[in-house]
Amino acid sequence: MAIGKIQLQSIQQAQRLLEVQRAAYLVEAKLIGSSAIPALQEDLEALQNSDEIFYGCWIDGELAGAISYKREGSLLDIYRLVVHPSYFRRGIGKALVSFVEEVEEGIERIIVSTGARNLPAKRLYEVLGFSEIGERGHTGTVDYAF
Repeated sequence: MAIGKIQLQSIQQAQRLLEVQRAAYLVEAKLIGSSAIPALQEDLEALQNSDEIFYGCWIDGELAGAISYKREGSLLDIYRLVVHPSYFRRGIGKALVSFVEEVEEGIERIIVSTGARNLPAKRLYEVLGFSEIGERGHTGTVDYAF
C-alpha cells in the first residue's frame, strides 16, 4: 500500500479516480437510498478543475481509494473519502484519513459528512475518534468532527 498525491492534470490518474469515485458512491447511493450524490454526476473536466487536495492509495499499481479535502487555517474539511468496492475492508479509508492527519500540520479540527444511512462510513469515523455533531434531516446527512 502506497499513499501519494493524485495529479489531476494527468488524464490517466483523474480518469482512474473518477472510476473509483463512481464505484464507491454507487455503493453509498444504494445504502442511503438516493443517487443524489453530486460526485456521481461529476465528469472528468469538473474533477480536474476541482480545488480540493487529493491523495490516493495504490495497491499493486492500482488506485484503490482516495481522499480529498480543503483546508482553511487550522480546519480541515474532508470532501471525499472513497474506496473501490474491490478493496473494501482493508483499512484503506482509515489509512487515508490517518495519512492526511500526519501530513497537514497545525490542524485543530477535522470535519466530514456522510449519509445518515451509510453505516460503514459512520463506523469508520467513530473508530477514528470523530464525534457526531449533527444531522441535517432534509438531506439525510450526518456531520462529524474530530
